[in-house]
Amino acid sequence: MDVVLRSGLVVVGIALIVWVLDAAVRTFVLPRAAPVRLTRWIASFNRRIFRLVGREAHSYERRDKVMAMYGPITLLTLPAVWLAMILGAFVPIFYAIDDVPVGTAVRYSGSALFTLGFMTSAETDAVAVVFVEAAIGLALLALLISYLPTIYSAFSKREVAVTRLSVRAGTPPTPGELLERAHLAGFMHRLDDVFEEWEMWFVELEETHTSLVILNFFRSPNPDRSWVTAAGAVLDTASIRMAAIDLPFSPSGGLCIRAGFTALRSVGDYFGIDYNPDPSPDTPIAVTRSEFDATLDRLALAGVPLVADRDAAWRSFAGWRVNYETVLLRLAEITMAPYAPWTSDRSPVIEVTAPSDP
Repeated sequence: MDVVLRSGLVVVGIALIVWVLDAAVRTFVLPRAAPVRLTRWIASFNRRIFRLVGREAHSYERRDKVMAMYGPITLLTLPAVWLAMILGAFVPIFYAIDDVPVGTAVRYSGSALFTLGFMTSAETDAVAVVFVEAAIGLALLALLISYLPTIYSAFSKREVAVTRLSVRAGTPPTPGELLERAHLAGFMHRLDDVFEEWEMWFVELEETHTSLVILNFFRSPNPDRSWVTAAGAVLDTASIRMAAIDLPFSPSGGLCIRAGFTALRSVGDYFGIDYNPDPSPDTPIAVTRSEFDATLDRLALAGVPLVADRDAAWRSFAGWRVNYETVLLRLAEITMAPYAPWTSDRSPVIEVTAPSDP
């Protein structure tokens, strides 16, 4: 075989190996959001299949069961595709070094990758390649094994808070339900503790759901719950507390809102969601004035102390909500969140393209 051709095959194989290893490290190891084209292509392909299957479902419950498998299957698909690409990448290398038929080079590569040892070359250079391929195969499997406990630990911690919220705010969670129960149960004065808890939850969400992006698509054990709708309910509750509840001022609600929209925007940046980073307080929002007034009427009937000026309360509420509404509603659509007032019930219908997948 011509030396130039041999060299070219080796270079092609090495380039493909580097591409796969770069994708694996960026996806499983790098502790920050790092868009990886190969990972996005795999996730996007899986997502199109699941969306097609989900559209055939005649109820939300069936569609939820279908989409619940998207995250785990995609997570397992990634190393499978990477291993297949590594196997293919070493084929031209063995073919160039040993000058053997392509079928024999494939068997060499498969034997080395899965450390089976049923075929090997007598060439010294090829033996070294066998060791390298075996090490890469083991490393990719080790990455997946070490990744699973991390992602399920983050998932469990996220869902504990979502489940606790359902106790206080119902399922689906609503700000009116949370505030009414807080007043009737006598923990209205402890709302600051709730907001501080969720401020930390948003901080952790920003870290985990941008570095472990597939977590965004891991659905809650209860099909009627979602981390997106829970986030929306808490943020709306904090906004109403700051705008319309007649209690002494406390910064906890405002800090919770800031932590919330910062976290949601960070996740939205990964998915390429377009939003105004500095919206005007009078920007129109998806919640109507009549819906806001209906919630305040409900709270008033329950005896919750409200401010006298409803117009000022509405302007203040809208001024808080504009900071997180756009990203919140689009994330509700992307994750196919279950029904929840003021969130998934009015999220825009958008198609998620390849650059917007994990």
